[in-house]
Amino acid sequence: MVKEFGVPPLAAANRQIVEERLKEAREAGGVQETLKVEFRGNPLNVEVIDMPLMQLFYNPGTHRIRAQRSHDPEKDRALDADSWSEESQDYLHYLLTTLPSDPAKRDPKFDDLIESLRNFKQLEPGLITRDGILVNGNTRRAALKEMGETTIRVGVLPATCSWPDIHAVELSLQLRQDRRREYSYINHLLAVEEQIALGRSLSDIARDFHTTTPALERDVWILRELHELIGRSVNGSFSLRLMDFEDAKEKLFELYRAVNSERNKEMSAMLKESRLAAIALEFAKTDVRFIGPDFQARFLDQRLPEDLKPKTTPAPAAVAIPGLNRTVPSAGPGVAAARALTDTILKLKAIEVAGDKAAPGQLIEATKTKKAIEEAFDEAMEFAGKDFRLRKKRQAAPDRVLDACKDLEQCITDLVMARGSGSLDQEAFDDALLKMQAVMGRLAVEAGKSTQLPGAGVTWLQAAVTAVQQ
Repeated sequence: MVKEFGVPPLAAANRQIVEERLKEAREAGGVQETLKVEFRGNPLNVEVIDMPLMQLFYNPGTHRIRAQRSHDPEKDRALDADSWSEESQDYLHYLLTTLPSDPAKRDPKFDDLIESLRNFKQLEPGLITRDGILVNGNTRRAALKEMGETTIRVGVLPATCSWPDIHAVELSLQLRQDRRREYSYINHLLAVEEQIALGRSLSDIARDFHTTTPALERDVWILRELHELIGRSVNGSFSLRLMDFEDAKEKLFELYRAVNSERNKEMSAMLKESRLAAIALEFAKTDVRFIGPDFQARFLDQRLPEDLKPKTTPAPAAVAIPGLNRTVPSAGPGVAAARALTDTILKLKAIEVAGDKAAPGQLIEATKTKKAIEEAFDEAMEFAGKDFRLRKKRQAAPDRVLDACKDLEQCITDLVMARGSGSLDQEAFDDALLKMQAVMGRLAVEAGKSTQLPGAGVTWLQAAVTAVQQ
């Protein structure tokens, strides 16, 4: 069900102003400005008028700041209780001006919008209901308000517009590819979740969101993991919030690909837990990539202080599935330990995010412990990175030989095609083979120097080169 917020206190006055200004616009003659929107599945051109800025209300259900509302739980509850109060509207205004990843900081893009409006005025109209609720243009209204402007150009939706219409129209406009200020990733995920809750299929949502079904499957997986992480982060009265993962988009994308490409279930779980821990600690994407299924056992455990190593109890060999009278193998001790460490990090971060809402001693202790874990991770990832680069170097020569084999296989096909059409440049082909002969000679020499006990492949290469030279 789509949440409904009722009507604002100035609804009757706004309806009267809207009707008067629509009438004036129609009677003025000339070409009247319109705005094209999608309304109930069909394109609709709505009339555009000027409205007094202070008569309009921010949309409490806007998807643009859905996740950021949790920045101040007390104000969020007040917003749910009375969306149209001055306090609630001021809170919405504040969130529209701040960074999606950290609402304690002002968003430079909002200041860029103000500068654009100063230089070029309002290029595109907003959109309202006849009650004065901004369906589109909430951020522009906030910018115009800070500039001291008194009016805003807006299109007007039909009088029958309902809250489900408001949500649908807002999404259709915000998901256009030409939007100057895109939704934050977490708010995109929440919009997808809302559409799924309405019973829509992923293919239908993908079409409206201008994306693909596999991309939405990834988004659904990521949101499910984030919801679980928030539940695992609960530490007394504190917990993490979805917006705390706003800057982790690309890392979460890579996590999804890595976890789903690992076929071994236990290895996949180990990889997921270790990378989630690093993401929670806000390590860079390039560092997180070095974390594999064996990261904790090979690199991290030996660097964690003893008092920070997870204390896990032996897991049962099998776990019963409620209601099915069946059992499945339980996760191994490695997975349990990795999960316990991730839980510890999440709980520590929940205290850190709470800031001055937590007791001073509790905050100091959480920060100290989290820093110790970060240092262990940092050192472990340094060695994991060295190991990764070493393995890459070891594999470089074999990979290049395999690539050359693929090129030669393609060469065979090209020769067959050229023979059929009589298009082979025989002299150029012969020159290329002589160059290959010289390269193969050098390759045989270096291969002999680099292998202590030559295998069948190196032995064949050396024999072939020797035979040609004789």
